[in-house]
Amino acid sequence: MRTGIIPDRCIGCLLLPFLFTSVVKAQEPDTTRVIELGSITVNASYNQLVNRRSALQLEIADSRFMREHFSGNLMQTLQYIPGVRSMDIGSGFSKPVIRGMGFNRISVLENGIKQEGQQWGADRGLEIDAFNAERVVIRKGPASLLYGSDAMGGTIEILPLPPPVDNQFFGEGVILAKSANASIGGSVMLGIKKENWYTKLRYSEQQYGDYRIPADTVVYLTQKLPIHGKKLKNTAGYERNVSLYSEYNRSRHNLKYAISNAYQKAGFFPGAHGVPDASRLEDDGNSRNIDLLYSTVNHFKATVNQQYRQEYFTLLLDVGYQNNHREELSRFHTHYGNQTPPETDPDKELAFTLNTFSTSAKIRLHNSPGWEHTFGWDTQYQQNRMSGYSFLLPRFNRFTTGMFWFTNWHAGNTVTFSGGIRYDYGKVDISPYKDSYLETYLAEKGYDQEIIRAYEWRSYAVNRNFGDLSASIGIVWKPAYNHLFKANIGRSFRLPGANELASNGVHHSAFRHEQGDPNLSSEKGWQLDVSYTWEQERLSITISPFLSWFENYIYLQPTGTWSILPHAGQIYRYSGAETLFAGTELAVRFAITNRFSYDFTGEYLYTYNHTERIPLAFSSPASMRNTFTWKWKNGQAYTELESIAAQNRIARNELATPGAHVLHAGVSLNIPVTTGPIEVSLSGRK
Repeated sequence: MRTGIIPDRCIGCLLLPFLFTSVVKAQEPDTTRVIELGSITVNASYNQLVNRRSALQLEIADSRFMREHFSGNLMQTLQYIPGVRSMDIGSGFSKPVIRGMGFNRISVLENGIKQEGQQWGADRGLEIDAFNAERVVIRKGPASLLYGSDAMGGTIEILPLPPPVDNQFFGEGVILAKSANASIGGSVMLGIKKENWYTKLRYSEQQYGDYRIPADTVVYLTQKLPIHGKKLKNTAGYERNVSLYSEYNRSRHNLKYAISNAYQKAGFFPGAHGVPDASRLEDDGNSRNIDLLYSTVNHFKATVNQQYRQEYFTLLLDVGYQNNHREELSRFHTHYGNQTPPETDPDKELAFTLNTFSTSAKIRLHNSPGWEHTFGWDTQYQQNRMSGYSFLLPRFNRFTTGMFWFTNWHAGNTVTFSGGIRYDYGKVDISPYKDSYLETYLAEKGYDQEIIRAYEWRSYAVNRNFGDLSASIGIVWKPAYNHLFKANIGRSFRLPGANELASNGVHHSAFRHEQGDPNLSSEKGWQLDVSYTWEQERLSITISPFLSWFENYIYLQPTGTWSILPHAGQIYRYSGAETLFAGTELAVRFAITNRFSYDFTGEYLYTYNHTERIPLAFSSPASMRNTFTWKWKNGQAYTELESIAAQNRIARNELATPGAHVLHAGVSLNIPVTTGPIEVSLSGRK
């Protein structure tokens, strides 16, 4: 199975999560809203109400969905939603992919602030506590208008549950275990609601051992290597997360504070750096130790959200600060005879420290019948610093700001029109970096001066300004109670990232030499999203076709040229091209009886690089899920067949992937006790 870039390694592995929840007093609200119109009562789920107000295709993972699909990893939990994939690398890192787009094209927001880390790399996870994700809203398609240039592929917004109505003290405990990597983890939350204040504190931890795979050999750079005991050596790790959330509500004013710190440490497979040999892959007898090579990531975040409501307008202000510090540690080694170990931290191969300051101000006007206007202004400043005896990405400063106007017009009870426009400005200042060790190495190898000059400057000085417009217009039409039609067309753009402009080195955990291009232009394109939903009492069908055309889509192009850097492999170069994305998603739900139901979800993605006249690299294959669920008073059981098609539409110098079938099954029980419910879940896949 291919998920954007990284193949799924879980086929043939058994997943055994065990969840325990104890709540002193339930804090979750009813997910059904009741609206009274005279003597008429209309019942609608929160998902349905929100979808009727947005021209974009929305998916809402409420607390029940998060519990039923929880895996200890946020993106692996959300990949049960059509069009959403989890790009996995290692045991603890996952990234979101929506309709084939990932990395800096998907904005992940928590408490109103975009999560900012080293998301440009496939081996960089979200660094968000999955236990703390209570409700998630996923917007598919062009969301640049409201969330800036990094949201051209969609957004994933993590929201807290509303506070309980009554004063109370409450808590929650969760235990999780998985067999694929002998993982065990848990989370404890304590909270209090007292008058206008609502506060909760959570601590979560997960530890896992070397990852099991259904193979005893792997191929690296055409070399076949043994995997002893079908375990990837030194892929153990752990993560620890702590967060504090507080909310104050009084009359027209709402104030929210959130502080969190996420820490991860994970080992690298010995073949991740350099050319591995059989001796380095021999079993060391300990599947839970973490040796060099390994990485550590610490993500600190503090946010403040304020909302002030009046009869005719609402003011919103979000402010955030983030510090993301990542290190890759490997015993000092050099391919250059004149490079000596650093005096301090001699095993620090790479380190990145990214500081991000964010603000967002909005005013919503709702002073006229049927109309609602939103004006917003976002700013962000980033400072990235690097260190270590190796090189991949240079120092840079990045500033972006954008202003937008968005409006909704409710033309009666059946039609809603929406549209808006946005302008973004960005400035990036990248420092140059000359590798004198590499210069000497290439000269000793006999390379001519032209090649030496091309390689010795690992990063050129880049000081560029970018600016462009985003716009969209959409319609939501509900001609009858069981029909819902939505369409949205938008123009979006994205500023190129520092890695796309200036990276030049071996990205070890991705097994390739990545090169940026300082002359790249911004990504620009048009995107069309359409969806139609038909609902009856027991049957609902939703089909969502989409089409995206980019005049300049930035992608990693396999060049077919081998790098002259030692142990580097093939060069992948960031390039711009005219590209096409097209596809569709289908979701069918049929309640066979009051307790027995059938769900089908399917998705298909077609990509085409018009410049090269080939498909885009790392394109996701078609897939579908057939799920049968049986529910009773205190529990449910399900069985699911996931089918992934072979991917033979590949880019030049890319390998095809075969199809696969994965069988999922699970059962959950809700045991009522005097202190609150206990929920036990067991699931597996093969």
